[in-house]
Amino acid sequence: MQNDQLRQLSQAARVAAQRRDWVSVAAFANKIQKLDKKEPEAYFLAGLAEKGKGQVKRAIQAFIKTLSLNSQRYDAAIELADLYLLSQRHSDSFGLLERYQQSLTNSPLYLDMAARVFSALGLHNRAWPLFQQANLLQPGVDMFRANLAACSVLLGKVNDAKALYRQLLEKYPQHQKNHYELSKLETTNDSAHLEQMQTVLKQTQLPAEKNIFLYYAIGKELEDLERWQESFHYYKLAGDAVAKVADYDVADDIAVIEKIIKVCNADWLVNNAGLRASDKSTKTPIFIVGLPRTGTTLTERIISSHSQVESADETFFMQLAIRHAAGVGGIGDVNELIIEKAARKNIRQIAQKYMQEVTYRLTDRPLFIDKYPYNFLYLGFIAKAFPKARIVYLRRNPMDACFAMYKQSFFKFAYSLDNLGQYFVAQDRLRRHWQSVLGDRLIEVEYESLVSDQENQTRLLLDKLGLEFEPACLSFEKNPTASASASTLQVREKMHSRSVNKWKYFAAELQPLKEYLRAAGIGIN
Repeated sequence: MQNDQLRQLSQAARVAAQRRDWVSVAAFANKIQKLDKKEPEAYFLAGLAEKGKGQVKRAIQAFIKTLSLNSQRYDAAIELADLYLLSQRHSDSFGLLERYQQSLTNSPLYLDMAARVFSALGLHNRAWPLFQQANLLQPGVDMFRANLAACSVLLGKVNDAKALYRQLLEKYPQHQKNHYELSKLETTNDSAHLEQMQTVLKQTQLPAEKNIFLYYAIGKELEDLERWQESFHYYKLAGDAVAKVADYDVADDIAVIEKIIKVCNADWLVNNAGLRASDKSTKTPIFIVGLPRTGTTLTERIISSHSQVESADETFFMQLAIRHAAGVGGIGDVNELIIEKAARKNIRQIAQKYMQEVTYRLTDRPLFIDKYPYNFLYLGFIAKAFPKARIVYLRRNPMDACFAMYKQSFFKFAYSLDNLGQYFVAQDRLRRHWQSVLGDRLIEVEYESLVSDQENQTRLLLDKLGLEFEPACLSFEKNPTASASASTLQVREKMHSRSVNKWKYFAAELQPLKEYLRAAGIGIN
């Protein structure tokens, strides 16, 4: 009789959970607990209710209690892994996934959730087979297909991704984000998809801020078709639409850069006063930095093709470690106060926190890459925390670099040419600061030289990194690992120089930016 009651209460709670009625879920969980205090389902349902209400700590405790009563509850384990990820407990999240992955073979829902957590942890290779299994077990679920498509892109599985996005667009022909994702997967050689997207614009008649993804996608395909001025028109529509609704002031970012220059100076760097990190780690990081779209991913693929190097891809862990040292949680952007507070802390805190966070991504190779471009902000902390770290800074023709950022949907300072110019100048000022305080520790790589003289530049770069030349570094396009960047598809190609001086097709439209940069002393070729 009691078992029947428990079953009925559990079923009622799960129906309520589908409605996101967390008050009712909690009430059913409480009733189950009154019937049997050792019933794992009571605590699992309580965990769902607390998670749904945003009570992360309470939800974690409920799922821990579930597993203590029944260690086979993979659903509780994956829910807990998701919450550990949310709490920046990356290693704990990874450990649960490792332990319970094999138990998920018949649960599409938790296969998909586990895969999403793997992917958020930067382990896209581990995520993909789980996404695939979820789709095999329950085909036709939109969310499952979209998640598999996104992961396929990161792994360079272009044909799989195209097929999935086309299936989704057949069902939802006006879904702008899916049009955008499909547009990025190949170079357009006809106007078929372009016309479909323009038809969507005409049919929906949405305000500009609702059309951002379509504007970027249409701009990209017009550029592929060498319809340069039309292309720029749509890029500008997209940037203007984002800028209109974004709560962003470029002055805030420039103020952070100025604070870094002031605080992380030569005296601070050499004044260890017993604070230098104990350099006992057997792992040596290689930080690849620079503005986005300057060749950081290309350089990462070249170096990580070496037998002594692996890639942790892009991580936010240095930023997280700096925030942690300053006593501020989370992984969001830093501000002036965070920089000031962190700079006064024992540098070991930052070194240890960073290594604690990144270790789950690493195997047994002695060197690893972190190629988060914005780590150019934190090179002082990096140099001080890791005396043996290698630091590679990418440079690219300013106009090509700026335009490449302007036509993407990712970079908050690049939605207007005015903001973009100001940020570029501030970043260049910071780069020159790092040159002066880091000296030979800063290995600068010029994108144009790399793509025009691949072998010699690759040999030179490896030598500066203290690595022997290996031919595999010249065949980086064969590197099978995931790449979570805007260049994830380009780096599957052999070296090419098609993007060099591409800005000149848009010279008239970019003239105000060019004049601003020149007036600020930035050399333009």
